[in-house]
Amino acid sequence: MNKYSQIKEYLEHFLDNEVRKTGIQNVVIGLSGGLDSAVVAVLAYRVFKENLLCVKMPSHYSSQNSLDDADQLCRDFNLRSETVSIEPMLKAYEKMNPKMDNLRKGNFSSRMRMSTLFDISARENALVLGTSNKSELMLGYGTLYGDLSSALNPIGDLYKSEVFELAEYLGVSKSIIKKPPSADLWDGQSDEADLGYTYAQLDEVMKFYVENRISRDEIISQGFDAKMTDMIIERIFRNHFKRKMPVIAKLTSRTVNHDFNYPRDIRL
Repeated sequence: MNKYSQIKEYLEHFLDNEVRKTGIQNVVIGLSGGLDSAVVAVLAYRVFKENLLCVKMPSHYSSQNSLDDADQLCRDFNLRSETVSIEPMLKAYEKMNPKMDNLRKGNFSSRMRMSTLFDISARENALVLGTSNKSELMLGYGTLYGDLSSALNPIGDLYKSEVFELAEYLGVSKSIIKKPPSADLWDGQSDEADLGYTYAQLDEVMKFYVENRISRDEIISQGFDAKMTDMIIERIFRNHFKRKMPVIAKLTSRTVNHDFNYPRDIRL
């Protein structure tokens, strides 16, 4: 059986099982026109059909290509969707803070999108599906309480290079697969330009370090760039806080996330 056939089946089962056990029937996803949200949307549609709502949340920094690709994906896979622009909110905040740099604009945009999506999830009685891949999660390349937020995430254990391959298997359009990854957070923003390396380069080192537990020196001895390797390792540890729930100071005998931990689907 094809590797991605097995992954597809497993992730569809994961989505069905994790959503149904909450008693909720509906899911929502922010659809950007990019690769990750496209893959999650296609997987979710196979499970939830009309109980999936895709929400497009453009701003004045969104490229027309991204908007067109999101629309085409909805047509290709018959996805139910709506558009809620964050432009008025973002412009109003930018007017109040004219000295915002690109990082602040990007983080604020990401949080406005997620605030919008969670509000729509309340309207729809739905769970929010996450779209962050493992490369982004390990490197901390995401916004806390923005795109990193979700009720559950089906692709968080797939590196970006693997998401590309899964997208091919699922039949996502070439225009989405081939374009440079970007969250359209500011004019000209590019994921790989921000990181300084391609995802293919980053993923190869991360798989050695994370999956195979090979040391920094061993990785470099195999011919990998020392500067890139050090950057990856530094980012993995520096951004660990983004992968955890907020740390609670322990004062009682049983503290949330310390010694009061139960599976999310526990029933009394």
